[in-house]
Amino acid sequence: MNIFRRANIITGWIVFLISSIVYLLTIEPTSSFWDCGEFIAASYKLEVGHPPGAPFFMLVSKFFSLFAADATQVAKWINIMSALASALTIAFLYWTITHLARKIMGKGNDLSVPELVSIMGAGVVGSLAYTFSDTFWFSAVEAEVYASSSLFTAVVFWAILKWENVADEKHANRWIILIAYLMGLSIGIHLLNLLAIPAIVFVYYFRKYEPTRKGVLYSLGLSVLLLAVLLYLIIPGIVKVASVFELIAVNGMGLFYNSGVLLFIIAALGIVAYLIFNSHKTRKVLLNTILVSFSVIMIGYFSYGLILIRSAANPPMEQNDPETVFSLLYYLNREQYGQNPLFHGQYYNAPIKEAAEGKKIYSKIDGRYKVTHHRQKIVYDERFMTIFPRMWSNDPEHVQAYQKWGKIEGTPVNVTNRNGEAQVLRKPTFGENLRFFVRYQVGYMYLRYFMWNFAGRQNDLQGHGEVHKGNWYCGIRFIDEARLGPQDNLPPFLKDNPARNRYYMLPLMLGMTGLVFHYLRHRKDFWVVMLLFVMTGLAIVVYLNQYPFQPRERDYAYAASFYAFVIWIGLGVMAISEYTRKHLPGFTGPGLATLACLFLVPGIMAKENWDDHDRSGRYTARDFAWNYLNSCEPNAILFTNGDNDTFPLWYVQEVEGVRTDVRVVNLSYLGADWYIEQVARKAYDSDAVPFGMSKDLYRTGRRDYIYLIERITDHVDLGEAMDFIRSEDKRTKTLGNYTERVDYIPAKKFKIPIDSAHIINTGTVRAELAHEIVPEIRWQINKQNL
Repeated sequence: MNIFRRANIITGWIVFLISSIVYLLTIEPTSSFWDCGEFIAASYKLEVGHPPGAPFFMLVSKFFSLFAADATQVAKWINIMSALASALTIAFLYWTITHLARKIMGKGNDLSVPELVSIMGAGVVGSLAYTFSDTFWFSAVEAEVYASSSLFTAVVFWAILKWENVADEKHANRWIILIAYLMGLSIGIHLLNLLAIPAIVFVYYFRKYEPTRKGVLYSLGLSVLLLAVLLYLIIPGIVKVASVFELIAVNGMGLFYNSGVLLFIIAALGIVAYLIFNSHKTRKVLLNTILVSFSVIMIGYFSYGLILIRSAANPPMEQNDPETVFSLLYYLNREQYGQNPLFHGQYYNAPIKEAAEGKKIYSKIDGRYKVTHHRQKIVYDERFMTIFPRMWSNDPEHVQAYQKWGKIEGTPVNVTNRNGEAQVLRKPTFGENLRFFVRYQVGYMYLRYFMWNFAGRQNDLQGHGEVHKGNWYCGIRFIDEARLGPQDNLPPFLKDNPARNRYYMLPLMLGMTGLVFHYLRHRKDFWVVMLLFVMTGLAIVVYLNQYPFQPRERDYAYAASFYAFVIWIGLGVMAISEYTRKHLPGFTGPGLATLACLFLVPGIMAKENWDDHDRSGRYTARDFAWNYLNSCEPNAILFTNGDNDTFPLWYVQEVEGVRTDVRVVNLSYLGADWYIEQVARKAYDSDAVPFGMSKDLYRTGRRDYIYLIERITDHVDLGEAMDFIRSEDKRTKTLGNYTERVDYIPAKKFKIPIDSAHIINTGTVRAELAHEIVPEIRWQINKQNL
């Protein structure tokens, strides 16, 4: 082993050790807010979390949870897993930077000492800059999927570079197969890893072929095609084909549930095994590599078998009930969240023409699958449709933000409203559509996060465009004041905010130096890194098509883009080292350049970010949940609404076993039949929640919407209203000119009679205050439907 290779490996592990210590010192000792509580609970007992699931993440987290001394340490050990995964990401980033830097030198492993210092200095500064970056550090110290996903992205990118070194050797294709397997496994963590495919394709193309304009275009098209095939054909398509087998087996042949899935798996394994054997026998190397790569992707993807198996066991936490291939497909496609239009769709004020019949919904009934409903497919007025729709949500709050960010004036269009009256709507122009895309989706929801990581951050207050919340801030006075106004007399909660981090744009400037240097010195590798940067940044912006007023900051989605940029930070050090070598003898120039950059970039980032990323003493989410549950009476039902008032409760109940007699019911899920069935089962020490409807009355497609039509102006007894909803009498489902069945209540005002004696007996009200108990509670619902 030559000096460079030995030093490179040792230094990589030193960088891993440094980042490990940083993350282990700053991890949260228990559950965090947002998805962390749910992920920990799902991993600890292998339950079913929110779509599209993360089965491989759950398996690895379960392994780490086994090291916990008791249940209160489970969250900490899963957080440790994220910390170690993040530290490994840093190590592979270091080896990636040194590989690219060595190619710029144009030499093999035979390097002079100044060249060795220059290359390794680039790797150390670049990797440590990412260690202390805002977005990556945040994900590294909590039980989320993004740390593990980042590791897979780092390893597959490093692996294709390792293949590049041995591409002409006999067994080089084993690196391609390894990459395919890792990508298959990563599907069970997060799909972000697949966005490395275009960069990988170009590494292969540049290594195997002499680049031409046509070849570059073909490679780009192939990479996009591969990505699309995986995302839109293989991942959902395998389940779709399995569902056809299932229908034939169960409905056509009278076999048991999931028999068709088993037949499909046996047939698929047999066909693939035969093709692999035949391609090996006939020495078709390329075909064999493709088939084996496909097979190992499927091996990784089949971690989703865990979701089917555990869902069939009906655990207490079972989102979407994906125990059949039909519900699994719904789960994988994240259909409960709706679909954002991507290439073609409506503007926010598009009139609805009709609700057409969409996909069939199958339910298990009497040993068969029966169609119980069709999903609605909304058809809009064609005049309000556009390519590349960016402003599509009709939520009034979102519409207001569209008008602000897009500076909407629109063009007048004559329409007829639901009442048959003429109306003029102002349809946004395509230019205004693009303005919103550039200003909000690119500028505010990507470039702002990019600048957080490489220029500085104003504070950790979530903003929606306000001048004093969540903007980027660099510490250079004239730049900050030009954008954010005077910064002298800020109130303490802004001035002393721990997340007020100033990098003085030094990481940004060093990265831009490296970008230019890379382009000038090794154009092929520059375009590879640029592809990774764009595909994990701007391409995600286009794909997500986010509406305004997001419930949380979304910088975590772009972590891989920031990963690509720090490669250029490392190469920026190399550019400065080359300049200093011309003026200072030996390794003095590269050494001083490395030390200066180490202090001015990762050094400043570490100093500024430590206080707001150190979660070592933070128990807020766990204590919040503990207090909530222990404030309840025995066998209480606790109603919640969002992630942050639900997931911590699930964590302390499922993992720590706190107050399992209390039933947590999330109101935002309660309209789904699968969730009603879930809470209608006994769980731990809490009894089943009673419901006044049988399953055949609330199954998906039945009573999804209850319209409120005020035919009765007086207050209606709630019990009578519920009887009206439950009724199957045709007279309760008929409305005016409507020919189809309509579920409705003929009132908007309701009342519940109060039994004062019962109230006193339960101790809710003291006996001496009995005269103050009202005879009934009255209220009005000012909505069109429920």
